[in-house]
Order: sequence, then C-alpha cells, then structure tokens
Amino acid sequence: MITTKQRAFLRSLAAEKAPVTQIGKNGVTEPLIKTLSDALEAHELIKLSVLETCPATPREVCETLCGALSCEPVQVIGRKICLYRPASDPEKRKILLK
Repeated sequence: MITTKQRAFLRSLAAEKAPVTQIGKNGVTEPLIKTLSDALEAHELIKLSVLETCPATPREVCETLCGALSCEPVQVIGRKICLYRPASDPEKRKILLK
C-alpha cells in the first residue's frame, strides 16, 4: 500500500508520460494483462487510455487490472489510468519511494 505522499509523487511523474496502450471494445483480456505486466516490470509506472468503446468504466478497468497485476492504482482521471508496481529485481528499480 502506498501513502498519500507517495501517490502524489507518482502522479507528478505520470503527468509527463504518454499512454502505453489503449483499452478498447474487447476490454481487459489475457494478452492485455500479459503486455501490461511486462510494461510494469520495465517501467514501473504506466499510463493507459480507456476508449469510449470499452464495455467497462475506467474505474472498473483499474480495479480489474490492479487485481490481476498486483499493482497499485495511482490515479483515474477521465479515461486515463495510471498504475504502479515496483520492479521485482531491487537493482532494476527506477522509482524510489520514500
């Protein structure tokens, strides 16, 4: 669980990032979860776009992904979602939370 200050720090980092992928009419699928897991391992903090055609709301997508990926939700604003998960190898971690 991340603190409010850590979440604010991650939000400031996420503001500069571009979305890594879009979630469309197929919603959350197994290939998408695998892709996002690899992206989280590489980048630790990712941003996603939820398209209008997605059957679920952005908040529902966020909850589903957090459960499937064991990651922390950073923010959901409009149709954008930011997720955080530290790299499994401590030496490869790019974002250090205090």
